[in-house]
Amino acid sequence: MNKQSKILVACEESGIVTMAFRSIGFTNVWSCDIEPTSGNHPEWHLQQNVLPLLKESWDMIIAFPPCTHICSSGARWFAEKLVNGKQQEGIDFFIKFTETSCPRVAIENPVGIMSTVFRKPDQIIQPWQFGHGELKTTCLWLKGLPKLQPTNIVSGKEQRIWKLPPSPNRAKIRSRTFVGIGKAMALQWGGVSI
Repeated sequence: MNKQSKILVACEESGIVTMAFRSIGFTNVWSCDIEPTSGNHPEWHLQQNVLPLLKESWDMIIAFPPCTHICSSGARWFAEKLVNGKQQEGIDFFIKFTETSCPRVAIENPVGIMSTVFRKPDQIIQPWQFGHGELKTTCLWLKGLPKLQPTNIVSGKEQRIWKLPPSPNRAKIRSRTFVGIGKAMALQWGGVSI
């Protein structure tokens, strides 16, 4: 890929992955979310529904679809979510990223039902492999991209994110990509060619 490659970071309000690519010279990288960005560069953020953008031509899509209705941590509510259709909505939204014609796609989600509804992930990573002393099992489904290689294995692994107390921003904080993982994505996937 070259520095002008067109990259979409879908369902990212934090701007962490977008900034990681931009910081190493990629100039055509855009985050997209229905929420405004909490990052420092709103000029790189498209506040809209991401689905129409999937019809455009992209060199790479890195997607973080909402996990609220499909992750294992919410399993005790699965019966209710099946009845009200929320789980199927989550599944359908996730699947949209698998159907794109983009040659390089990464879809991130925690452990959940997509491993059986769609397929098992290509890779499972942890923040402690990328410089953060945190446990947060993260699945990656990959197309045209290699598995991420650990960049900074650290000790002191804890579940701080999982144990966050209730707050209005808890879900947003829990879903935020760790900076070390964002940097690894930019450095390792930014050089990929097909």
